[in-house]
Amino acid sequence: MSVHDDINAVQRCLDELHRSLGRLEHQLGGGGLEIRRVRLDADHLRESLALLREAAAAPAAPHRPDLVTISDAPYDISLWTDSDDEGLGARDRRAP
Repeated sequence: MSVHDDINAVQRCLDELHRSLGRLEHQLGGGGLEIRRVRLDADHLRESLALLREAAAAPAAPHRPDLVTISDAPYDISLWTDSDDEGLGARDRRAP
């Protein structure tokens, strides 16, 4: 089965659940906490399935990060004249 067939099968099951809950609600009365919770859970399932259907309809293409070209040319040495040597401290000071 394809994904769409599976989603349609789940939709049919949820429709049947909705009808069965309607009959059960009629028999037990709709004011009970238990039936309201089951009805709310079934509604959440319907909303989740709708989101799943949308996600399956438009699959996201795998994101490929943009490549950055790094030049092989040496850096300008003047960029480093005001910096300390990393891990070594300043040139005119001694380590403790």
